[in-house]
Amino acid sequence: MTDYNTLLKGYHRFRNAGWVEQRERWDALAAAQSPKVMVIACSDSRVDPSIIFDTAPGEMFVVRNIANLVPPFELGGGRHGVSAALEFAVSQLEVPEIVVMGHGQCGGVHAALTRKFEHARPGEGGFIAHWIDLLDDARDRITAEHGQGDVAIHALELETVRVSIANLRTFPCVQRCEAAGTLTLHGAYFAIADGQLHSLDETTGEFYLA
Repeated sequence: MTDYNTLLKGYHRFRNAGWVEQRERWDALAAAQSPKVMVIACSDSRVDPSIIFDTAPGEMFVVRNIANLVPPFELGGGRHGVSAALEFAVSQLEVPEIVVMGHGQCGGVHAALTRKFEHARPGEGGFIAHWIDLLDDARDRITAEHGQGDVAIHALELETVRVSIANLRTFPCVQRCEAAGTLTLHGAYFAIADGQLHSLDETTGEFYLA
């Protein structure tokens, strides 16, 4: 079982090995960061982007949340954590690529599909409900076609990526950079069961094995 003491032991292993071995990289990172990719992924403990993409420190600017969702651009409301990170990545770090990565066995997707927290109070699932209601329209379309079984769950897991990419394109900074050719959006899906990554072909709207 991993607890904080276990994490501290891991830190000491890193400090005595990984940090020392990459001392030049850490010295450079102490001055500034210049990642070339922003990754928007789920908070699920099984889908760490740095492990899946085998990257080194400083290579990715990562945002993780329930079901890898991006809210649409809005001036009011209260869901601006992703918006602030996006704004920083695009306007300050000037990342040339953004990847939205969904995954299999996503608890947020299952909750969205079943409306598990629909009437829950904040602190008991209400915050989750207000977050995953970003998937309401997609859920309604998918359940009308597939019901609520495994096929529907998988379809909605994939749809989280499409929804988030569509919402990214509601942000003026993303619109400007895409129009200028300085920003490219990508969609990906990681299947936990077999460890395979799938990429989104935006021309067809389908995912293919990467």
